[in-house]
Amino acid sequence: MKQRSTSLPIQLLPIEQDGFHILIIGRINGKKANFLVDTGASRTVFDEHGVMSYLKGANFEDNEKLSTGLGTSEMPSRVTVIDKISFGRLKIRNYPSVVINLSNVHSSYEALGLPRIVGVLGGDLMHQHQCRIDYGRMRITFFFKPD
Repeated sequence: MKQRSTSLPIQLLPIEQDGFHILIIGRINGKKANFLVDTGASRTVFDEHGVMSYLKGANFEDNEKLSTGLGTSEMPSRVTVIDKISFGRLKIRNYPSVVINLSNVHSSYEALGLPRIVGVLGGDLMHQHQCRIDYGRMRITFFFKPD
């Protein structure tokens, strides 16, 4: 079966004087959602408050494992299943997701006048879909097998 790809524009968000974060727009259950691309994050995570408007009737369970990263060594998290996440033509169904408090990210972004994010695209999905970030063309590409 031939592999397909889909490419999305990336937006560089200025952080401090000489750094930046990468923002992409995906969809959660059909609604637009801002994602921070974090190549150092081991897993894709979602903001516990922001994701609620995308999930109707979702069940959340406390995660027995504490999440690490995002400016803290350990933080409580919950898990749920997101019906559909889309990045261009890539459709990820029934994604077992980790939901955490991203208020520290929101506070920083708000102070800098940057857009709110709903999720952080991490290494799990980037590795699975062999993501390539092309700064010259300002695109991120995902590779996948068609359904």
